[in-house]
Amino acid sequence: MNHEFPHNLLVILGPTASGKTRLAAHLAYLLNGEIISADSRQVYRDMNIGTGKDYKEYVVNGTHIPTYLIDIMDAGTRYNLNQFSTDFDEAFQVIQLHKKLPVLCGGSGLYLQAALSDLVFTAIPINEVLRTELLQHDLALLKHIFNTLPKTAYTSLADLSTIKRVVRAIEICRHLIQHPQFVLKKTRHVKSFIIGLNPPLEVRRKKISDRLKSRLNNGLIAEVELLIKKGIEPAMFEYYGLEYKFVWRYLQGYITYQALFELLEIAIHQFAKRQMTWFRKMEKDGFHIHWLTNQHDTVEQMKECMVLLQEN
Repeated sequence: MNHEFPHNLLVILGPTASGKTRLAAHLAYLLNGEIISADSRQVYRDMNIGTGKDYKEYVVNGTHIPTYLIDIMDAGTRYNLNQFSTDFDEAFQVIQLHKKLPVLCGGSGLYLQAALSDLVFTAIPINEVLRTELLQHDLALLKHIFNTLPKTAYTSLADLSTIKRVVRAIEICRHLIQHPQFVLKKTRHVKSFIIGLNPPLEVRRKKISDRLKSRLNNGLIAEVELLIKKGIEPAMFEYYGLEYKFVWRYLQGYITYQALFELLEIAIHQFAKRQMTWFRKMEKDGFHIHWLTNQHDTVEQMKECMVLLQEN
């Protein structure tokens, strides 16, 4: 069917614990596809349980579905949007050379939107002087500065969730304003079809809580202990966030096991909510997401997906 499919990229997105990996693998199997991960933490080796690498889900009916951008970086290093954009382009081209359908799967909204956008902003240089000046301000003031700038091609794509990201957004927009002749690279021509999973809130919350209990009972703490023994710097656990941040704090004696579970559970629920907020923002920016009505059964989801694909 992939030869008749008028799009050259199938996207499966959704918040954490929504079942997107399983669905993406089954669709890739059916449509002769290969999967590109859009997850900002699954790129790291030795960070398996905390990032939710469900290796077994990439095996469908005895066939292993090829995957890209998983286990490509050493733990303790940093991976950013620029690297993802480059890696996505390479994977996208390789899969097309294989005469397969690229299937992009993930929940990192910034990465997903970067992959789906023709305009690539990685060519815009770093402005050290501007950065030094901006980093003296808090997040609220930086957002205010960003919002007062004239709109550019990057305005709707900007991630304003952290100081570092708002600084980069201001940097990019300022450059585009000051250099109106600047030509943005166009490295890809993506024709995407986006399918979204969004389980009811109570279902999502239960899945998150159940999965967290399972991970804590099945090696998450040992995984973080091993990373500590390998010499990963404390700041990196904060950088990786969620499971790694809170388990590290627990292992250092800063919080109790009960607090670990409660704080991490809240943090993951908040993370899922932010993911959905980003996806809604993508829709406002013009990305059409086909939200599935069935959120429980993979077989029924597959049927619904096939109807959507045949109609489009």
